Amino acid sequence: MNKSWHLPRRTFLRGLGTLVALPALEAMLPAPLLAVPGVPAGPVKRLAFVYIPNGANMADWTPKTLGRDYEMPAILQPVKDFKSDLLVLSGLAHTKARGNGDGPGDHARANATFLTACQARKTAGADIKVGISVDQIAAQKIGGLTRFPSLELSCDRARNAGACDSGYSCAYQYNLAWRSESMPMTPEVDPRLVFERLFAGRTASESAEARAKRQNYQKSVLDFVMEDARRMKSNLGHTDQRKLDEYLTSVRELEQRIEKTERFAASQPDLKAPTGIPKDFEPHVRMMYDLMTVAFQTDTTRIATLLAAHDGSNRPYPSIGVPEGHHDLSHHGREEAKMAKIAKINTLHMQQFAYFLNKLKSVKEGDGTLLDNCMIVYGSGIADGNAHAHHDLPLILAGHGGGTIQTGRHVEFEKETPAANLFLALLDRMNAPTARMGDSTGKLDLNSGPTSGPCQAAERIVTGGDRKKKK
Repeated sequence: MNKSWHLPRRTFLRGLGTLVALPALEAMLPAPLLAVPGVPAGPVKRLAFVYIPNGANMADWTPKTLGRDYEMPAILQPVKDFKSDLLVLSGLAHTKARGNGDGPGDHARANATFLTACQARKTAGADIKVGISVDQIAAQKIGGLTRFPSLELSCDRARNAGACDSGYSCAYQYNLAWRSESMPMTPEVDPRLVFERLFAGRTASESAEARAKRQNYQKSVLDFVMEDARRMKSNLGHTDQRKLDEYLTSVRELEQRIEKTERFAASQPDLKAPTGIPKDFEPHVRMMYDLMTVAFQTDTTRIATLLAAHDGSNRPYPSIGVPEGHHDLSHHGREEAKMAKIAKINTLHMQQFAYFLNKLKSVKEGDGTLLDNCMIVYGSGIADGNAHAHHDLPLILAGHGGGTIQTGRHVEFEKETPAANLFLALLDRMNAPTARMGDSTGKLDLNSGPTSGPCQAAERIVTGGDRKKKK
């Protein structure tokens, strides 16, 4: 090992049409993981948003008490091991997802408003308009610090044209990220294409040529960079060598899972061409979570969104005994059997989120973990799907934001507090401060509030801003 050897943070292993970014290594210190020119010192933070459709069975979602001693209800049980890493947020609303004179279309508005906090123009034509989403506000301010300004993923094939919900364009329902008021950032649904994007060369043609050669010779993306990796390892300490080996192994395992999915798809007679899109939801969303983890681990991007399913999705979940469509069940009419099945779907989604949190927490970064430096908003733009409610939204904030968020609590904010106020607080922590977005009225204080007590009696947090008091 060369003890004086130093690696820049943005170092790549290179091969034919291949760039493999590296995780944070000790050889990269004291060069920042922790400092970027023009940006205040501190851990590099990542911001992500995960959307689940059709709301939640709120009785099984919302803890009965506030503060640190709350008991996790049934739907949150899959993330109980991460309780100290979470804030359960109650009381936040997206009032712009309501009709406000535009009539039905709550599912389209829920998706469109979730990260923009703006009212979507009701149109099925090309004159779509909503607002710039919080992730893209961050990307426009700090996206130049990474190879990709942001990463947009989905488990549903995008539809950006036609009418989908009560006269609203499909663009509203199948996109979370909006670069401008009229330009959605179409998410990628194929894990193979995301993988190629993360590990490809600098041009699309170079990437396609390299992939063709790998497939022809049945080579892994890592085969093209192993010579570079071996040279680098000779200068690394034992800890960094182990970390590099673990990282490359995880990349290869992900690649093999994608390849296995493609082989299965190719064997199906009704499919015209193999793709990396799994047939079942669970392996699909887990691949997307793995890709997000790798992108954050290597600082390829610091901003990501995942549409687990578009709002209004009628996907069945037979693997958990729910053959009925999700959207159909969400209009449960208070029938206990239907509400129980909604809770099962909510729990399945939460299990996949727990998988993501575990991946983030398993990655060591500095003196902590990757999860310590993340802020992951998980939830929906609808609360109770039967009522199409857009207040008291089911929302969780995971991660410590580089030590800036006091997690491990259930916090309830004043009723009708705009969810956009949360976004402003997160943008501050991403060194992308913004005075206002959507219907925001101020910035949430994520580090104050009640520490114990029942929800009906405990003190609630009043958000900042110039909100009019309700009469």
